[in-house]
Amino acid sequence: MKILNKYIIVAFALLLSAKAEAQDPMFSQYYASPLFLNPGLIGSVKQPRLIFNSRLQWAKLPNAFTTYAASADYLVEDWSSAFGVLAMTDKAGSANLRNTSIHGMYAAKIRIAAGWVFSPAVSFGYASRSIDFDKLIFGDMIIHNGPTTDDAIGHLGNQDYFDFSSGAVIYNKTFWAGFSGYHINEPNYSLLGEDAKLPMRLSLHGGFRIPIKHSILSKSKLSSIAPSFVYKTQGEFQQFDIGTNVIFDPVMAGLWYRGIPSKKNYDEQVSQDAVIFILGLNLKFIEIGYSYDFTISDIGPQSGGSHEVSVTLLLPEPNPTKVKRRDKILPCPNYNGFQWTN
Repeated sequence: MKILNKYIIVAFALLLSAKAEAQDPMFSQYYASPLFLNPGLIGSVKQPRLIFNSRLQWAKLPNAFTTYAASADYLVEDWSSAFGVLAMTDKAGSANLRNTSIHGMYAAKIRIAAGWVFSPAVSFGYASRSIDFDKLIFGDMIIHNGPTTDDAIGHLGNQDYFDFSSGAVIYNKTFWAGFSGYHINEPNYSLLGEDAKLPMRLSLHGGFRIPIKHSILSKSKLSSIAPSFVYKTQGEFQQFDIGTNVIFDPVMAGLWYRGIPSKKNYDEQVSQDAVIFILGLNLKFIEIGYSYDFTISDIGPQSGGSHEVSVTLLLPEPNPTKVKRRDKILPCPNYNGFQWTN
């Protein structure tokens, strides 16, 4: 029975590793989780900003994955710098496997040409990985109707670690492109007291906004199309999102595809994940977004798809009456297509 228990523990450990090896938590509304995508995107609006994100993945599956994030960032134009903080927690499985982290971020805002900014950034974080041991069931617990006697269970424990990330973005008011690397130090995240490295997550992303002209009768409305893409790789996992948001302010609608058609999965089928539908509403100082991932992978529609909600708050500037020199004013990229108050 001890051998059986050890096999169960090993299988469970592989399951935990598989989730982490596969990917970090994801957000379909990447533009509404900029600090999670690239620390170089902090300070991409001139007002102090608060963002809240929540995601329920594969809603109909038992103990579906849930992710929550909250972030704040602020551009200090006089210092050509931006500061941010990101807190996240996600939970998966019947044993409540949980990852919780908090990161502090800094980005320099370097004017490289008229209307163009280069924003390199760093992120330092502290994370904790845990599991609810009371919800683990082993073979001898079922047979003897009591607690397990296997010593291997003693090797299970929480794991805390430091995390280092970096990224950079180049942008103007209508175009942006960036590259980021998370978990650069590849910290040990094993719950079994072993050496298991958290793979680095690399991301390449970019997009642009195309304004749409209106007649005199509708000039008060701002419309635009904002196509973009995000490519991510982490360990054996790769993900490619491409799509566009169409804006007729204050309403936004988006259609996205997540998959890599040129790549085959383990079952020799086309590697694809979801078609994503997005709706957004911009109320000047608050932006609300909802997205639904319609699953087209092997898991299928019976998974219930994934639901995501985002709320972005733009706070008043600390010194709104201060006159700023034109050569000090930095452009801000409208990477979701909305005309933010800048």
